[in-house]
Amino acid sequence: MISEQSLGVPVEQIEAWVQHGFTAALQARGYRADAEQQRAIDTLARWLQEWSTGRRGRLRKPAAGVYLWGGVGRGKSFVMDAFFAAAPLAAKRRVHFHAFLQELQQRMQAFAGHPDPLVLAIRALAQDIRLLCFDEFHVHDIGDAMLLRRLLDVLVGEGVGLVMTSNYAPAGLCPNPLYRDRFTPAITTLEKRFTVVALDAGIDYRALPGSEQRWGDYVWPHSAGGLAYLQTWLGLDEQAASEQVLEVNHHPLRVKAMAPGRAWLEFSDLCGNAYSTADFLWLLQRCPRLALSGVPTLDSQPTDACQRFINLVDIAYDAGATVLLSSESSLERLCRGSPHQDFARTRSRLSQLRVHELHVSEGIGHGAGGVIDKEF
Repeated sequence: MISEQSLGVPVEQIEAWVQHGFTAALQARGYRADAEQQRAIDTLARWLQEWSTGRRGRLRKPAAGVYLWGGVGRGKSFVMDAFFAAAPLAAKRRVHFHAFLQELQQRMQAFAGHPDPLVLAIRALAQDIRLLCFDEFHVHDIGDAMLLRRLLDVLVGEGVGLVMTSNYAPAGLCPNPLYRDRFTPAITTLEKRFTVVALDAGIDYRALPGSEQRWGDYVWPHSAGGLAYLQTWLGLDEQAASEQVLEVNHHPLRVKAMAPGRAWLEFSDLCGNAYSTADFLWLLQRCPRLALSGVPTLDSQPTDACQRFINLVDIAYDAGATVLLSSESSLERLCRGSPHQDFARTRSRLSQLRVHELHVSEGIGHGAGGVIDKEF
């Protein structure tokens, strides 16, 4: 339950307020909600009002939150963004999965030496937040599974309202049989304590005319002038530092070249080694314009390298970074055949890069040529 003083509107008006905010967001973009998207915002608006009053009807307590899941491009993030913007309370946060886990780990350092620093860190965080919106909720390794299981338990216990989007139904969050049993209690919590909404059909907003979000470039083949393109794109000159080794969270990282706010790395150096999502966040915070060369076809790479590339794309996209990917292969060929369960989202985000096909011009030496821009 939330006090009236912390709300921007009378509690009985919350549902209508959120509905109005969603309608305004649609109109601002020239969109029209389909039935599934409207049902999702109806559910969110009704839940927020019930949760704010602490009651659902006369006898039942409100759900702990809403879990919104569905395929790529079905409007989950748009619906949650509109809901978050309209939610009339100040103590709210919208955060991406990777960034939140990094923040939580940093908060744990303040409680080093105390019993159960994870719980203490979560409770400290809960003091500042009443509504937490989690985007791209998913589990890939045992560390995430154990952390998120306890995170849900403590946040629900502290009365923090939770809204999450995911590409997976709760039962599909942790498919790895090696540690699925350790995450089963969290799945049970989601299925029993949350309102689960499937948003797996309807309008694909990313496919609508004028809705493209271009967040970088993809050039190929690299051998037809990719190096010159990359250097120009990054604005590298004689003052740029070449062949540097950075200390990233106490791990050495080889960088081909860098200048303030910009960096050029090889795929094999960044995704071929055991760097974490926290390392990617560290790098992108300091170099929000990032070029990655030598990007191979993903079906030629081991699972761990593919997972790091997927994490890098997610983090760069959500952090608002600008990226250049350079490869010998077309973007279509690069994406073909990837067996990774999360690759549908990655493919959708890569499709929002501007694609430049390079051609060596006749009579001009290797490495110089023309550029043809294409859509993926």
